[in-house]
Amino acid sequence: MIDLAKEFPQDPDMLYLNHAAVAPWPQRSREAAQSFANANVIYGARDYPQWLVVEQRLRQQLATLIGAPSSDDIALLKNTSEGLSVIAFGLPWQAGDVVLISDQEFPSNRIPWEALKRHGVEVRIASLGEDPEADLIAAMDSRVKLLAISAVQYGTGLRLDMPRLGQVCRERNILFCVDAIQAIGALPVDVEAWQADFIVADGHKWMLGPEGLALFYCRPEVRPQLSLYQYGWHMVEAAGDYDRKDWQPASSARRFECGSPNLLGSHVLSASLSLLLEVGMDTVSAELAIRIQQLRAGLLDKGMTLLGPDQPSRRAGIITFQSPGEPTDTLFVRLREAGVVCAQRGGGIRWSPHFYTPHSVIDRALALL
Repeated sequence: MIDLAKEFPQDPDMLYLNHAAVAPWPQRSREAAQSFANANVIYGARDYPQWLVVEQRLRQQLATLIGAPSSDDIALLKNTSEGLSVIAFGLPWQAGDVVLISDQEFPSNRIPWEALKRHGVEVRIASLGEDPEADLIAAMDSRVKLLAISAVQYGTGLRLDMPRLGQVCRERNILFCVDAIQAIGALPVDVEAWQADFIVADGHKWMLGPEGLALFYCRPEVRPQLSLYQYGWHMVEAAGDYDRKDWQPASSARRFECGSPNLLGSHVLSASLSLLLEVGMDTVSAELAIRIQQLRAGLLDKGMTLLGPDQPSRRAGIITFQSPGEPTDTLFVRLREAGVVCAQRGGGIRWSPHFYTPHSVIDRALALL
């Protein structure tokens, strides 16, 4: 039995509802960081081979978390933006090609595509309505080469039907790129059911890990389509053979990792994922859904205006609201001063608990409204 109170010994005066931004680490992740730091101080890099074992374990944990066939399909990059940039500037674009996104995307899933305009690539923005998948599908014509979409929208918390989108993309020969930063660690993810070609997600939100380390999944069949624009010792097939002159890029997703790995981050994120995998993503998702429902009921009881989806199947871990009697800016400052850690997003106040968030924290936050 996992003692969640011991795993998350947070300040009792703080009401943490901001996992959609940056999550607190569990206790085991702090211990992993301390252990790694102590080893560096006392032994230096003596145990580097063991550190690489942890890095490989992390790849396997990430592959398990998204249902990838192999850890060879997983690269460890710095952040979501880097992963999306690897795709954006690695694909062989032609003038007139179209990248399709939605009108609710975080800048990380907009700016890399807009930067392709100098190559004659158009970014088409679809407005998401009552049937958001239908809106995206309606915008797919013969010029659309890639759909870049967030599995869960950062502002409203809208959860999209990824298998539906993936099936249409596969049928129409459109590459399917998913920003899953608001999904992985909050919901069960199945890359094969989604039929995604690319999945990118930083580890510092729902995965409970550090900033500076991200998952980059690339389907093996499309990997050769990505030209490389970063090179170094780490991305070659024979990474340990430093005297080799006839080098080749690694056949695995490691080809996208040009230099020295973030081993401190790997130790911490691996520890965080061990907690999620021990609990099980079905349990994590179910517990998170209970807390979102608790928040929804309490917010409606307080007369708040909810800005996100009503249907349970459309929800993940985000709930955004406005107060009809208090300006959002004023309410945000008041909540922050009362100890609520949250964010202003999507035109309102965004609250994002996690599966471990005590129900008492939610009750205390609601009482402030």
